[in-house]
Amino acid sequence: MIERYSRPRVAALWTLEKQYASWLQVELAVVRAQADMGLIPAPEAQEILDKASFDPGRILEIEAEVGHDVIAFVTCVEERVGRAARFFHFGLTSSDVLDTALALRLGEAADIILEDLDGLLLALKARAEEFVETPIIGRSHGIHAEPTTLGIKFATFYAEFKRRRESFRSRVSEIRVGKLAGPVGNYSSRSLSPALEAAALASLGLKPTPASSQIVPRDVHAAFFLELSLIATSLERLAVEIRHLSRTEVGEVEEAFGAKQKGSSAMPHKKNPIASENISGLARIIRSLGQAALENVPLWHERDISHSSVERIVAPDATILADYILARATRLVQNLVVKEERLQKNLQMTGGLFNSQEILLALIRKGLSRVEAYALVQKEALSAAAGGPSFRERVLSSKPIREHLSEEEIQLIFLPDRFSLWAPTILARALSE
Repeated sequence: MIERYSRPRVAALWTLEKQYASWLQVELAVVRAQADMGLIPAPEAQEILDKASFDPGRILEIEAEVGHDVIAFVTCVEERVGRAARFFHFGLTSSDVLDTALALRLGEAADIILEDLDGLLLALKARAEEFVETPIIGRSHGIHAEPTTLGIKFATFYAEFKRRRESFRSRVSEIRVGKLAGPVGNYSSRSLSPALEAAALASLGLKPTPASSQIVPRDVHAAFFLELSLIATSLERLAVEIRHLSRTEVGEVEEAFGAKQKGSSAMPHKKNPIASENISGLARIIRSLGQAALENVPLWHERDISHSSVERIVAPDATILADYILARATRLVQNLVVKEERLQKNLQMTGGLFNSQEILLALIRKGLSRVEAYALVQKEALSAAAGGPSFRERVLSSKPIREHLSEEEIQLIFLPDRFSLWAPTILARALSE
């Protein structure tokens, strides 16, 4: 991923240096387990543990000659260890090392992403509590519906990202699996066994995949990257909501704008929702990477290599971008400017049309059929929307409606309290689940 969208902690996991370090970590775990089980001589094992190291530049030199990255890595380590290195990579196949090391790095990335999700949840919780009773017009199809509260709006996002975190956490536990079972996953070498595999993986904080071929089955990885796609999609929902509320015609919120920030090279008045738009754009990339991970599942027989090139892109890019947009979304929520005067102005824009349902229900309670009541209310609502007297005024002056509802009953319906009555309960429920 390009530096612009990379943060240091996750990006560092995908350097060549870290790649080789994770390979060595796996190889040495196997050496220790083999020595403990008497499968390789203890002195040679200790010499490997003492001397094993690598030079990324030298590995690349060897790889240019042999055309195989793991062989180049093993050869480089052998040059530094000496004769004892004949027991390095003993009985393993390349995918034993690659898949297990990938699990280590994906696990580290996932821990950071879980921290990011926790940060976003805290930001959403704070804003939900801050605006729990602040009224805002609700919209369906982009059209004014009934009022809700800004706190409830934030609470819906809090609940959504709580679900995303729990679901992602379960995928993280599934991704922490490795495979040290040899060329086709059947422990054919006497230097390997299920017990050795379990011991070596346990020392790395991993578990064996229940049954493998030459590789860890790729549905495990696909599920992980699809969870990142879901997180990105939820982030885009948040971003799209902020973008819509920021439009000039709506103007209820705006992204924080620095004292020296510029919005347009041509129009000095512009303050654009660039963070939200950035999140929307990068979410598309993460979703596409999830699709690529799905394509890696149906490999040939015990494995082919078509997944390898895909994962060299998907694994770093998906985790780096998820970390980046989660952090950007957190700052966006924390610093979002709420324009409460505009909230009130927009609530009053339709002259109380959003009370139409309650008038409808009041008439039904008085004995009218739903069809009869709907026709009476719709007539006054559409007339009010076309201009002239407000909906309240039209309802109060409608003889058919006044035959059933008193002025006092109508005025009570137009009080705004009922739209925020249950907001604290909704918020408490969202925060507790």
